[in-house]
Amino acid sequence: MISIADICRFLEEFAPRGLAADWDNVGLLVGDRQEGASRVMTCLTITPAVAAEAIRERVELIVAHHPLPFRPLSRLTTDEPTGKILWQLIRAGVAVYSPHTSFDSAADGINQQLAAGLELVEIEPLTPVAGFDSPQGIGRRGRLTTPRSLSAIAEQLKTQWSLDGLFLTGDVTRSISRVAIACGSAGDLLSAAIDAGSELFITGEARLHTAYEAEARGIALLLVGHYASERPGVERLSAVLAQQFPTLAVWASRDERDPLVWV
Repeated sequence: MISIADICRFLEEFAPRGLAADWDNVGLLVGDRQEGASRVMTCLTITPAVAAEAIRERVELIVAHHPLPFRPLSRLTTDEPTGKILWQLIRAGVAVYSPHTSFDSAADGINQQLAAGLELVEIEPLTPVAGFDSPQGIGRRGRLTTPRSLSAIAEQLKTQWSLDGLFLTGDVTRSISRVAIACGSAGDLLSAAIDAGSELFITGEARLHTAYEAEARGIALLLVGHYASERPGVERLSAVLAQQFPTLAVWASRDERDPLVWV
């Protein structure tokens, strides 16, 4: 039988831990490497609903983009949500692995997938990571082969990612050719996008003051939602794992939902 250690080794090759941000918590976070695995589920975040699905479906390993636990725990009890989820998973024998920012920055990681989905060419990391060569690095930047208006790009993203709406700053008629993109909450990469000569920066979410800064510095900004920018990546990761380990039953959580909805 395939072991959890086998899957961890592959994930660490696919998304090297050295790519992770220094504040991050990546790798095997819960479980025994020597245990076997036949059923694996990917997800963006381990919520109570996701944990319940894993236990109900007899999953041995969850590959969760967002780490659980993320910060060090001083106690593990069911008195608060994180402890309760972890206690339930441990009792059910469910291990947890998180690639998080390693997966964001990997050669075939989330940001590379987003850039390719937008049909950018000349794709490069927005910010290199020491010790790693392109195409690995933080965020992505590239060029559209045919310039498009900001409104046309926004409509493409809404269709491509099944979005009810998104936030935008900038002139919707502006012609865009140079684009930077970073999944999740990546407003701190705005300056890197500007320095790279990008006319548009796409990310999941950002602070209000980041939007003001973008407006003042003349770069368009599209905020598609944290969940929307990363959930396709974990769906793709389930397909990658299924291809690498054909005997595994692998799927992206069917019960996971974006906690934010447009009303």
